[in-house]
Amino acid sequence: MTFAELNLNPVLLAALPPELHTPTRIQQLAIPVALQGKDLLALAQTGSGKTLAFGLPLLHALPLLQNLHSDNSEPRDRVQALILVPTRELAAQVSRALQAVATPLGIGLQVLCGGEAQETQLEGLAKGPQLLVATPGRLLDLLKQDALSLQHVRHLVLDEADRLLEMGFWPDIQRLLTFMPDTRQTLLFSATLPAALNELALGMMTKPVRIEAQALNSVVAEIEERLYLVNKGSKAQALIALLKEHQWSQALVFIGARDSADALAKRLAKAGVAVASLHGDKAQAVRTQTLEDFKAGRVKVLVATDLLARGIHVDALPVVLNLDLPPSAPVYVHRIGRTARAGASGLAISLVCHGENDALDAIRTLTGRALPLQALPGFPVTDLPAAKADTGTGEVPEGKRGDGCVGGGGRGEGGERKRPPRDKQANRRSINKRSIKDFTGKSGR
Repeated sequence: MTFAELNLNPVLLAALPPELHTPTRIQQLAIPVALQGKDLLALAQTGSGKTLAFGLPLLHALPLLQNLHSDNSEPRDRVQALILVPTRELAAQVSRALQAVATPLGIGLQVLCGGEAQETQLEGLAKGPQLLVATPGRLLDLLKQDALSLQHVRHLVLDEADRLLEMGFWPDIQRLLTFMPDTRQTLLFSATLPAALNELALGMMTKPVRIEAQALNSVVAEIEERLYLVNKGSKAQALIALLKEHQWSQALVFIGARDSADALAKRLAKAGVAVASLHGDKAQAVRTQTLEDFKAGRVKVLVATDLLARGIHVDALPVVLNLDLPPSAPVYVHRIGRTARAGASGLAISLVCHGENDALDAIRTLTGRALPLQALPGFPVTDLPAAKADTGTGEVPEGKRGDGCVGGGGRGEGGERKRPPRDKQANRRSINKRSIKDFTGKSGR
């Protein structure tokens, strides 16, 4: 099948980049439904071409709306289509994909997201764009200022709909819906959709068509997944060893906490790795420049948090590494979906400790994959699973609570834990000291 067989406007087809010949499966399934004006819930794997699956029908419809009647009943300076996304990075990614096609058609596209100067975005709105790509927070701010109107929106898209339907975004989405007409086409696209969010999704639409381009919550076949069982305290060392052994052209490392991302990046830098960190506490200009440096290859390893998992697109990214497993199983699918995009192959490596067994079980259940744990050469596991660390009285021994990944020190024969020699020496020194003066640090330190 070709794009021409999808009944898209010939002018639109002529504006497509020359490398686009054959539509992906989600494009083949979704575009005909969207062109019919029906509401759509489309589920497809990350990297499968969802942006054009909803973007091309929007661009196809907008020129028709602008020229329906000679009396100009649909002026060009009205916002007629809105694409909502959860992150600034995804907003930039979507707009880049659509801008190249929109410009030759004379369709104005404006991005509205936080971290950018409102003055610049207001200048863009003054030009009368027909298509908006926006994050919910910034769009609400501008609506409260009466800087734009959504009363003429005919098409609404929620990209990464599962994230936008979560409680963190859902109140804003509900408020945004009050600014739009009830009669509109609504398209929801996502790689994952937990059952708990299905009712919310259906409540936004009228007799929607449901499309699943692949099995729900599945991982693309081109991704090879490797999971290594390691000590919690050895994860950073294991990561450095893997990076030095394989010398990947680029690597994307995911980690849960923002401060941990910065700390890991510093440790990798000390090991001689060209690295940068990316998370929500970074200024938008820094985030944008960091992504550009990574895409250009100036940064070889990017350490990112889950906030940015859905906005990072790098062609032919060879590997994604999880320093820890996310507590939410769908996030795992989105993380590793940064590799093996558009039919390419890729590798996903996860470093797992005993305390992450529950998260691993949830991922196995969601994806339907076995995901066996392997040993990582050079990194023997000495931590005890949380259940084995119990004293048998229902209480976890002092110093073993908190993460389920016990230890870091060595063991004697029979599994008995041995205190590291330095700790023993430190205790002996402390016992021998008689006064506060004895605890004064050595000179020169």
